[in-house]
Amino acid sequence: PRLLSQFFFADERVTRVVAEINGLDAELDPQQYLVLLNQLHLSQAHLLAVLERIMEECIPTQRHSRDYLVKFPEELLVDNLGNHMLFAAECLLAGTFLEMEESDGAQLRPQARNLLCSLELVRTVLREQSLSQPNSYPEPVRTVLIQFDRLFAEFELSYVSSLVAVKSPDEIYRQQEIIVLFCETVERALHLGYLTQEMIDGYEPLLMFTIPRLAIISGLLIYPEGPLSLERSPEEMSRVFSPFYNLLKKIRDLLRVLSAEELCLLERSLCTAE
Repeated sequence: PRLLSQFFFADERVTRVVAEINGLDAELDPQQYLVLLNQLHLSQAHLLAVLERIMEECIPTQRHSRDYLVKFPEELLVDNLGNHMLFAAECLLAGTFLEMEESDGAQLRPQARNLLCSLELVRTVLREQSLSQPNSYPEPVRTVLIQFDRLFAEFELSYVSSLVAVKSPDEIYRQQEIIVLFCETVERALHLGYLTQEMIDGYEPLLMFTIPRLAIISGLLIYPEGPLSLERSPEEMSRVFSPFYNLLKKIRDLLRVLSAEELCLLERSLCTAE
């Protein structure tokens, strides 16, 4: 159950697989080489997962900020992102520039080198600690973990920023505006009896359609200065809604001619229609 003991065996597994790869002629046995590469990927992912738990236990208040993750496209925020970063650093150090321009890769190589050297130091220090005092984290251990955590975060941000366009502060703010709009829409729908708390607690599938529909009405009529404000230009709106700028104007004009009773009837129908 001790994390340092788990780390020791995870590290042993990585070391063993690397040794097997180094002793294999990939040209003579390409299939076995691919098998070992997959084993290396899995063993490194497990090692990083244990290391993450160790850092949460050892330096929980000294972790480097990961606020930059909100800038990343949602499709990149996957469970194995850390392992992908490690693989990318190894490729860069070997002179292989995957998915990026050579000039960008050359600029990232020093960061990749520092990260991998820091990881090796962490592995050495934690192995020694697991063999001597596996129940404690003395200051030298904490120091190398803090350094590794910082270098990993800096490399992750730099690497992803070189591949994709990360979100600007304005885009993040617009996204937060949409979250607020959806929250206020749900609160209003509960108050008016359009939805029930049981539906929300039970993750009623119909809500995937109902809440966005109600949010459009709320954004156009109830909260006209929010993220659906048509006083802004399309460029100033969130990319979620900007392609439908003209359609939203037509919907707003139609909604404005409805009486309170008609609007209520429309909203109730949106809660049941498929």
